[in-house]
Amino acid sequence: MPSPDPLPPGPPSPGGTRPASAPRDVLGLLGPTSGEPAFDAHRPPPADLVADCVHCGFCLPTCPTYVLWGEEMDSPRGRIHLMRQGLEGEPLGEAMVGHFDACLGCMACVTACPSGVRYDTLIERTRQQVERRHRRPVRERALRAAVFALFPYPKRLRLLRGPLRAYQASGLRALVAGSGLLPRLAPTLAALESLAPRLTRAPKPPDRVPAYGRRRAVVGMLTGCVQSAFFPGVNAATARVLAAEGCEVVLNPGRQGCCGALSVHNGREEEARRFARDLIDAFADTGIDYFVVNAAGCGSSLKEYGDLLADDPAYARRAAEFAARVRDLSELLVELGPVARRHPLPVSVAYHDACHLGHAQGIRSQPRELLRAIPELELREIADPELCCGSAGVWNILNPEPAARLGERKARDVLDTGARLLVTANPGCLMQITAALPRVGGATSARSGGGGGIALAHTAQVLDASIRRLPVERLLN
Repeated sequence: MPSPDPLPPGPPSPGGTRPASAPRDVLGLLGPTSGEPAFDAHRPPPADLVADCVHCGFCLPTCPTYVLWGEEMDSPRGRIHLMRQGLEGEPLGEAMVGHFDACLGCMACVTACPSGVRYDTLIERTRQQVERRHRRPVRERALRAAVFALFPYPKRLRLLRGPLRAYQASGLRALVAGSGLLPRLAPTLAALESLAPRLTRAPKPPDRVPAYGRRRAVVGMLTGCVQSAFFPGVNAATARVLAAEGCEVVLNPGRQGCCGALSVHNGREEEARRFARDLIDAFADTGIDYFVVNAAGCGSSLKEYGDLLADDPAYARRAAEFAARVRDLSELLVELGPVARRHPLPVSVAYHDACHLGHAQGIRSQPRELLRAIPELELREIADPELCCGSAGVWNILNPEPAARLGERKARDVLDTGARLLVTANPGCLMQITAALPRVGGATSARSGGGGGIALAHTAQVLDASIRRLPVERLLN
């Protein structure tokens, strides 16, 4: 059993380097930005939740940054120690902020904690404080401003599709990758380039998709930001599966915007609240029974709308009611029970638990139950499933080098299964693992020309292929 002594030293770092924004400092108090206490009175990390941590250490082997660097202050209990210091009046120094920034927010520690510590609430409240009270260096501010001016806006992302498709078709991608210069000269740009999926045609989604056969429910469906721009096939498959299972699907594409998940996870409280209000309004008069999500990070934030808007008199009740209707796709399909016939898919599948599906929402059995119900499909488990792949929203863009190390570790574990198809329920995970596979000697079927390697798919695409009796090669290529 891990030692209960508070904050014992960590082991030597097993690999990777810490981001420049997070200097090594065991006290986490170097370079204060002011003499003021770290936290103000608006939603600080709750002292009673901080006190719940008994420093037992069960969180350590599940924490990606602790696994990478072995730094105590880059573990959940170390960050909680810093939160306690902030509540006691210590200033919000550069190093303290660096340790908070380094957290992926994967919530594996929440699953591992025997004391039930609500680290999810603690890190979310802390990041809100950091965003309001800490002035970052100019370069870092510029990068974050660019990221949040682009990624939460589906229309802006869709504008990139044309230039990106031209770039991919031109052969420049292979030339850039072969040169090896981009990661050395511009690591953030290199990360973005490697993560970009191969794009296909994206037809405009309909406003509604009627239920097939007897209508069992009316469901709203989040089309998302990255999902709608870069994975439109996943959304189309999701709508078809829901319709086949007797759901009338309301997409409302003209009114949908970002759900606010990226903003919530990065402490941008007011921005997240604005996105949440807009989405609630977009589905206010649609008569939906459920609101279905096919992206794990979005689903976890949508289920917390009641807390996000709890102090908004105009939206508090509506937000809580909306959150109560939110379901992950696999969650709803198991809840309703299947009616559409599954046809055989003779393929071996490695299922990857997206962190915000498994850890944040506690949804692990439902996707596996759905996959196992497909005749001739063989499900294989991945080693160290609790450890994040390094995507974590935009963490892999803000921290490309350590994210790459985590992605490579996950890619090796995936390849070790020997499966022909990797399945997960989050667009970020799909992009992260796809980018990492070639670096560890693997390949994706798409990038190897369909002549081998491992293919990647969303859970919805596998279910759709089985229901529509598509040949398994459609998934593998």
